[in-house]
Amino acid sequence: MLVEFESFLKNNLPKVESFYPDFNQALGEMLDAGGKRFRPLLLLSVVENSAPFLVKNAMHIALAIEMLHTYSLVHDDLPAMDDAPLRRGHPTLHVTYDEVTAILVGDALNSHAFYMIANAPLSDEVKVKLTSILARDGGISGMIIGQAIDCKFEDEKLTLEQLKFLHVNKTAKLIAASLLMGAVIGGLDENKQKTVYNFGLKLGLLFQVQDDIIDATLSSEEAGKPTNNDEHKNSFVNLLGIDGANKEKSRLLSELEIDANCLDDGLSRCLKKIISDYFKG
Repeated sequence: MLVEFESFLKNNLPKVESFYPDFNQALGEMLDAGGKRFRPLLLLSVVENSAPFLVKNAMHIALAIEMLHTYSLVHDDLPAMDDAPLRRGHPTLHVTYDEVTAILVGDALNSHAFYMIANAPLSDEVKVKLTSILARDGGISGMIIGQAIDCKFEDEKLTLEQLKFLHVNKTAKLIAASLLMGAVIGGLDENKQKTVYNFGLKLGLLFQVQDDIIDATLSSEEAGKPTNNDEHKNSFVNLLGIDGANKEKSRLLSELEIDANCLDDGLSRCLKKIISDYFKG
């Protein structure tokens, strides 16, 4: 399924007609640079297990989520934030081009994500719901407030409760939204939508804990982005230590294994495999 998504992405990279010499190249560069495609995979997995005939239609929404996620990475790497020189194994956009180009590419990917949803081959009712979910969890009630807290409280130690609030918003909500949007496309009822969303919040925290462990234990070449770079950040490793972060990862894995059993059998098996592939290797 990810091979199919990758092909869809390459055939639908955003472009604009202009005489700007390399804007289209900059616009598609970080999207085309690879990445885990974790959020699209989650969305498409829910659709495949609930309404497989809609998987091709859902590719538009999966790409919209990947665009919004990529915009957040482009802006996160800016000099005003993390000032990172590397992302997905490639120089960041402000390094290859300039800061203005990176800001505008991020803005473009953000708005184009909603253009993709608006023009997807799905019912208007479904598209309105999808737009609302992505705007909420990718906006001020999710990723934006999380990033704001992350930047504001550098070099200021947060409590574990505050740290979880930060990362539930900055990371986990967009992951949960991916599952929820798949559930909306697949026509799951409200109770099942709530269940997959709550599962996604916990999965998103696991994703962040692992990311913090990666930052502390892998080289930049191995991770494809700068590592050992979180000393000023509120990370699970900085608060709990490596052993504590690994214990938190194990706890979340155990809880997700149990929670997955509350999902439909096909989706439960699929999500367990994704978790195994991404977090137990």
